[in-house]
Amino acid sequence: MVLGSLQMVTHGSTCVFPSPGFDAGATLQSVGKERCTSLYGVPTMFIDMLNHHEFKKFDLKSLYTGVMAGSPCPIETMRQVISQMNMPCVTVCYGTTENSPVTYQSYRDDVLEKKVSTVGRPHPHVETKIVDENGDILPVGESGELCTRGYMTMMEYWNDPTKTKEVIKSDRWYFTGDIGEMDEDGFCRIVGRIKDMIIRGGENVYPLELEQILYKHPDVKDVQVVGIPDERLGEEIFAFIKLKDGHSCSEEDIMKYCKEKMARYKIPRFVRFVTDFPLTVTGKVQKFKLQEIAEHDLQS
Repeated sequence: MVLGSLQMVTHGSTCVFPSPGFDAGATLQSVGKERCTSLYGVPTMFIDMLNHHEFKKFDLKSLYTGVMAGSPCPIETMRQVISQMNMPCVTVCYGTTENSPVTYQSYRDDVLEKKVSTVGRPHPHVETKIVDENGDILPVGESGELCTRGYMTMMEYWNDPTKTKEVIKSDRWYFTGDIGEMDEDGFCRIVGRIKDMIIRGGENVYPLELEQILYKHPDVKDVQVVGIPDERLGEEIFAFIKLKDGHSCSEEDIMKYCKEKMARYKIPRFVRFVTDFPLTVTGKVQKFKLQEIAEHDLQS
């Protein structure tokens, strides 16, 4: 859970607020000092804690559960949170502000592979479906837009009936704008956002898929992939990469790694190494600002 720009850690029924804004060191220190059992945050926060230069000095033995939500979590990050932060019962939540805000969540005792690669199953009394561009339900395992319906869906956008009709149909199905895949057990895997999808030379490329692959590179701390306009191919792929402290890597190293791990049309054309991403107050990466930075770089 993220309250404003604060990360909340819990100790029994007590909430501990480590600092006015998120600070990885202060959070880790508070967990040990207060013997907290649960830790809530967005993936960026967990990534920063796992890569803190004194991470191994903090006592996290009291932790066992928590919630990761707010944006898609790199699979490798989830594995590290479970193994290195002593959080075997951590769960993932998925939802939107329009859905108050959780519709999918994993269970503490879900098998590891489901826990790290999906957002779990729908909450009670919540309906979900995956549809194609015509609104028809897709078979299990196929990618399409994730739709939800239930008691948690908002009534409307305030004083904006036109926008409301765009996302909530007459039968009360809410179209999330997220691309998902559902398996035979009801678990959902988020593939990406429709608006973030890159169409490069007629091929659909999902940034989240590339980010999951690049995140496994031994020198990469975090990565964000965006699409930028291109006269010949329609769009090109631009990767922003944060390296782990004390690690070095070149653009050529990244390209070589990508050639070994992904199809040719998915390989980023441009790579930029950065120290930070533009974030919202709750720690979510602002991809539209990264696109602006990328386009400015190419024009200058």
